Amino acid sequence: MLSKNQIKLIKSLNKKKHRLENGLFVAEGVKVIKEFLKSPFRLNALYSIADIFHIEEGESHIISEKDLQQISNLKTAQTALAVFEIPKSSVPDEKVELTLALDSIRDPGNLGTIIRMCDWFGVKQLICSLDTVDCFNPKVVQATMGSLTRVNVIFTDLESYLLSTSNFKYGAFMDGENIYETSLKTKNAIIVLGNEANGISSEINSQLDAKISIPRHGVIKSAESLNVAMAGAIMLSEFKRR
Repeated sequence: MLSKNQIKLIKSLNKKKHRLENGLFVAEGVKVIKEFLKSPFRLNALYSIADIFHIEEGESHIISEKDLQQISNLKTAQTALAVFEIPKSSVPDEKVELTLALDSIRDPGNLGTIIRMCDWFGVKQLICSLDTVDCFNPKVVQATMGSLTRVNVIFTDLESYLLSTSNFKYGAFMDGENIYETSLKTKNAIIVLGNEANGISSEINSQLDAKISIPRHGVIKSAESLNVAMAGAIMLSEFKRR
C-alpha cells in the first residue's frame, strides 16, 4: 500500500509551488511514461498496477487500482503514474533554424498541444514568458503525449530575450501581413504567439521585426480568431514548407 507521505507528495505536485520545491513532476499513462523513460529525464518513482516496465533507476511499486486512482490526476487512472525529476533549465540557442515563442499562454491544454506541435514540425526550442503556464503542469504533460521529451522548453523574460537576440522576429496578429503572400525569413527566425484573450502585449510587440497573419476565408468572416495552437500549427507549416 502507498504510505501517507507518498500520497501527500504526489498530490502536492499538482501545484507549481510544490513542483519547484521538490524538483519533481508527474506523468501518467503507459505511452507517456515510456517516452520519458527512454529520454534523458530521470525517474524518481514509478507506480503501476502491473509489472510492465523495465527500469534501471528509481523506485518501482506495484499498487492496486484503488491506490492508483487515489494519486491520479485523471478521472479514470491509466495503468501507471510516474514521478520524474525536473531538469535544470538551459539557455536559448541562437543557432536553431526556427524558434517558437509564447507570450503569456495560460491554458494548459494549449501549451501541451503547442509542445506536441513543435515536436511534429521539428521545432526543437520553445521560449516561454515567465507568466506562461508551467510546462510540468500535469495537464500540460498529459497533452504533450511524450513530446515534452523532444522539445526544449525554456522559461525566461521574453522581452529581454527578444531584445538580446539578432534573429528575425515575427509576431502573429489579426492585422499582420498575409503569411502566404509575404516573403519569409525561414532561417534563424522566431515566431511569437500571444495570449489567448489579449494577443501579443505592447511590450513584446515593440521588439518585433514584422507582423504576420492567417487570412480569413469564410463568406461572412464572423469568426473572431483562431485558437492559438491552431494558428501556430498553420504558421509553422508555412515556414517549414518554404
